[in-house]
Amino acid sequence: MARGVGEDGPHPVDRHVGRRVCEKRISLGYNQSDLGRALGLTFQQIQKYEKGANRISASKLWDIARFFKVDVAYFFQGLNNEQPGVADGAGPAAFEHDFPSTRHTIEIARLAPQLSSRQQKLALDMIREMAGKADADAA
Repeated sequence: MARGVGEDGPHPVDRHVGRRVCEKRISLGYNQSDLGRALGLTFQQIQKYEKGANRISASKLWDIARFFKVDVAYFFQGLNNEQPGVADGAGPAAFEHDFPSTRHTIEIARLAPQLSSRQQKLALDMIREMAGKADADAA
């Protein structure tokens, strides 16, 4: 069995860190092969990191952070500390989100602040309607 894959799949923290690597890579316009070449890895290894199937070692995470020009802490942002964490033995940490990032969702998030407040509300209403969540007006 691959490391990081158990009955419930990859560990939630490994998935979160991998997702943050993927989001940053896409937002900077790199593909998995580009990142792999910079780190001396194959794109398949990058895929495994991004899915959380393989854990990223501390030294490799350091290299990734240097390549992206971010602090290592960037990859842990979004972990919710309101619930007991894995160090407490009470189960996995809670996450801010649990959805797959795509080029489209990252671009939407990047472009949204450039819109006026009115345009942002219109875009949000449209996305909610398309997602079938038109009744979720609170926020």
